[in-house]
Amino acid sequence: MANLNKVLLLGNLTRDPELRYTPKGTAVADVAVAINRVWNNEQNQRQEETTFVDITLWGRQAEIAQQYLTKGRGVFIEGRLQMDTWEDKASGQKRSKLKVVAENLQFMPDGKGGSGGGFSATPGTNGAQQSRPAGGAPTGGSSAEDSGFQEEDDIPF
Repeated sequence: MANLNKVLLLGNLTRDPELRYTPKGTAVADVAVAINRVWNNEQNQRQEETTFVDITLWGRQAEIAQQYLTKGRGVFIEGRLQMDTWEDKASGQKRSKLKVVAENLQFMPDGKGGSGGGFSATPGTNGAQQSRPAGGAPTGGSSAEDSGFQEEDDIPF
């Protein structure tokens, strides 16, 4: 039987990204996302529930998140579930936690008039790539190739 481990999340950051580096120099950042669910119950009363999900970003995505994302910013995350297990130092009991390892990160518009919906960071691209709709032009303006403007590699939009 085939297996599938894919997660798609759209929510808001609950804190600023926390960036650190492994002993080999790989960047890793931890973020948390709040995802709201709204529905009407049997009495047709509005109900709301918030789920908090811990997310780990690796490599260039981690650095970009730390540089450009702040608490409250909307993000779209594609990733996979991973179970972390450890032994609690205080009680000696085994503990576990389910988290998401991000494979793709996209900034969402911040609602303050700034751009932000046209950015995505995908592993293996040596940085960021601009999201492109079906027509092929980058969101938020004309492409750099059309105007002759050359963007720097470390700027994700």
